[in-house]
Amino acid sequence: MKAAMIHIGNLFFKYRNQAFPLIIVTLFLMTLPPSEIGGSVTAERVKDVVALLILLAGLALRATVIGYAYIQRGGLKKRVYAADLVTEGMFGVCRNPLFVGNMLIYAAVFLLHGNPMVVVVGIALFMLIYQCIVHAEEAFLENKFGDAYRAYCADVPRWMLRFGNFALATHGMVFNAKRVIAKDYSTVSAALLAVLLIEIYGVAGAANALSLPYLSLLVFFVAVVGAATGMVSLLKKRGVFNEATAACRARAKFLQSRSLRNGFVTTPLPNRGGKHYISHAGPRAGYGDK
Repeated sequence: MKAAMIHIGNLFFKYRNQAFPLIIVTLFLMTLPPSEIGGSVTAERVKDVVALLILLAGLALRATVIGYAYIQRGGLKKRVYAADLVTEGMFGVCRNPLFVGNMLIYAAVFLLHGNPMVVVVGIALFMLIYQCIVHAEEAFLENKFGDAYRAYCADVPRWMLRFGNFALATHGMVFNAKRVIAKDYSTVSAALLAVLLIEIYGVAGAANALSLPYLSLLVFFVAVVGAATGMVSLLKKRGVFNEATAACRARAKFLQSRSLRNGFVTTPLPNRGGKHYISHAGPRAGYGDK
């Protein structure tokens, strides 16, 4: 049984970027989101609020993970891989904190749809898939790191968040907000677009004249999110979120202003590096985003 789950986990790890959206779209196309729960508009609104809170919790967890201890994501050549065993930051609280964050986001997306079949099947299916991926990663990590990984597993839960470990696991570390933006802006964008598209799907299914202004507003927000994502991507390529690049630019600006005050002009040398990489791979082999 476990061998089969490892095989399935390796398969989904390799094709997760294609499989996950396909699964979601397939489930959503099977039925329209209900406009009410049990005939109650209030219950529907409460459900939506709960779903959004769950989604925000997932994004916040991912931000905390990446802000304290970034890992090299995506494995190596689409296969499970880890160069080092990283146990600090949120990886000292939970062995798979990014997966927990992902599951919260996916659960919120299915809950926003609202159809009971979609909610139950979607959440159960993604839980099974992630469990298989974790089995595949654990097999790789135990084979590579041996006793060190087994000791880590004995101290840190696979899925539960042991917040009592947080202070010790992050001792001496500094939260890196720029890294969160640079590495996770696409996840935030995808989550926001999912929320908007689900709402558009439901409103369009209602097909009444009163929904047209609301649909136009939703489409406008989709355009705003798309534009913001493109802007962040452009800034990332220019190195704005890179600490070394920002420091070099500040230094160059200071030298240039001082040179002007002294009556001559200097041309700052370009930053040839461009990017600063943190080459840690987590205690798990990699998260399934780009």
